[in-house]
Amino acid sequence: MDTNIIKAAKDIVQAKKIAAITGAGISVESGIPPFRGKGGLWESFDPMEYAHIDAFMNHPEKVWDVLLKGMKDIMDRAKPNDAHFGLAQLEKWGYLQTVITQNVDGLHQAAGNTDVIEFHGTFAINYCMDCQKKYTMSEITLDQIPPKCTCGGIIRPDCVFFGEQIPHENIMRSFEIAQTCDIMLVIGTSAIVHPAAIIPDSAHQSGATVIEINPEFTPLTDRVSNYILKGPAGQMMRQLIAEIKTIRE
Repeated sequence: MDTNIIKAAKDIVQAKKIAAITGAGISVESGIPPFRGKGGLWESFDPMEYAHIDAFMNHPEKVWDVLLKGMKDIMDRAKPNDAHFGLAQLEKWGYLQTVITQNVDGLHQAAGNTDVIEFHGTFAINYCMDCQKKYTMSEITLDQIPPKCTCGGIIRPDCVFFGEQIPHENIMRSFEIAQTCDIMLVIGTSAIVHPAAIIPDSAHQSGATVIEINPEFTPLTDRVSNYILKGPAGQMMRQLIAEIKTIRE
């Protein structure tokens, strides 16, 4: 077993307050493609044409038909993987307090985490732009595009489109958590999209141990991370949870 797995398990059981920040890499094993990088959605779609708030407001039918319809299909089939369940187990044991996620898939909550800051909102919840009635993604039918509320208003996902502001409370609380945790787990993110990218830096500067879980080295490796568990998120979390169980026994 990777000696860093053993080290991480020991660090976790000794910590008083743990936070995690996650990115697209944690959900790839659930069948959700990343937005950026090789194989990402933005290789197929121009984000300014299909994911900007102006594009949605001007042509909601086009955005739903080209981008959101496909996202709904992916979301309806996606299930949490071992990495999500591992974080939920850490919360059940009392080690992990908060997950900060850049993802919009709702899989952390589906796995069992209860305190999740969705930095960029979520596709799992949608709402009517007129009456604000909420719908889960699975409740939405695409008999008409764009889908409409019972009141006749257009339904949109509760995510942050390009051109929209990240909710201020999400930013403030994320940095407050980063500055007060003992350990920050950085899972499946290369930390290049701001302002979420500087959350691990904030934790590091405040004295937290930053443990990275990623198949590849990233801009955080060695600069911010104390060490890395190098491999797929699900595999690394399975090994980590198994090692923590051994310590607990």
